[in-house]
Amino acid sequence: MERDTELSAAIDAAQVAGAVAMTGGRDGIHYARAFGSRSLDGAAMQTDDLFQIASMTKAIVSVAALQLVERGKLSLDAPLDTLLPDLANPQVIEGFDADGAVQLRPAKRAITLRHLLTHTSGFGYEFMSAEMVRARGPAGSPTPGTKAALISPLLFDPGEKWEYGISTDWAGLAVEAASGQRLDAYLSEHVTGPLGMVDTHFNPDAAQRARAAALYLRNEGGLAPMPIEIGGGPNVEVLSGGGGLYSTAPDYMRFLQMLLSGGALGETRILSEAMVAELTQNHVGDLRAGRMESVVPSLAGVFDMYPQMDTKWSLGFLINPDTGPHGRSAGSLSWAGIANCYYWLDPVADVAGVLMTQVLPFGDPGVLNALGALERMAYRGD
Repeated sequence: MERDTELSAAIDAAQVAGAVAMTGGRDGIHYARAFGSRSLDGAAMQTDDLFQIASMTKAIVSVAALQLVERGKLSLDAPLDTLLPDLANPQVIEGFDADGAVQLRPAKRAITLRHLLTHTSGFGYEFMSAEMVRARGPAGSPTPGTKAALISPLLFDPGEKWEYGISTDWAGLAVEAASGQRLDAYLSEHVTGPLGMVDTHFNPDAAQRARAAALYLRNEGGLAPMPIEIGGGPNVEVLSGGGGLYSTAPDYMRFLQMLLSGGALGETRILSEAMVAELTQNHVGDLRAGRMESVVPSLAGVFDMYPQMDTKWSLGFLINPDTGPHGRSAGSLSWAGIANCYYWLDPVADVAGVLMTQVLPFGDPGVLNALGALERMAYRGD
């Protein structure tokens, strides 16, 4: 029997145009295969094809921010308002008056980089929060990719709850302010470039875009083309540190291998071992992290990878505190991108995996079944 028979059947059952699956460890790639096609009427998928990785961008930007912490240019716990004046005097949603206007009060404390990296800042996502949408009022939401789209009242006081949202976009702006470089230039010089992630960009060139998988929306009729750029496109005012990158499975595996190896890939060191240890431990205390609501079901359903666990958040990843149902060790790290791209890294077992697809809404049951099959295969070691 082929080693990936179960995975192949699961991807067929998921009814996606195409997918790339990859596993590896500190010593390199253990498994890599492309399935299906780049688009429903396009060429066969290749293992180095590009995907909009969306929120898989967050971990890369978290590493960039922690590099600057190591260099003394950023602090995890200092208020960010001097560096980012737009974060001065944050306001919290208190409620709404009889006319529907939002009622605000000053936040109890300033926003820090730690709040941003742990999603405890109070910022949310509008597609997950009816309160955020309502707070925008009749004018509605500003254009994606603008600074105005990131300026929003908070859902709660910084540090008091976990809520997934635009926090890492603000962390990307902190990287820019502290380094004096635009985010794409900083990542290229200090993270993706040194790691040899040659296809990881906010704005791929024409040759790279020719290798990009098409994005689809699953509806009652099957898969409908969804020709949007999740990060806002090539000419945005603000590069999305929370979701703007394109990448490939081999590129992202290089990033995960660096983390499995304590911050270095070969002779190239990205973070110190001490900072990787800091990055990968629980930073939300008793708060439970990882459950996401949705008010736009065409983009995402309600999502909770481990509803039975008291999951936590590090400075960049979801942490499963107990052994996972498909093999990953307690303390493993993971996250995903909205177009049903997923990854995990397990430092205990020296296993990492990536599954890339391009279909909405997020939390697709078929793709999650395929992710489970990939994980089981990785831990069988067959």
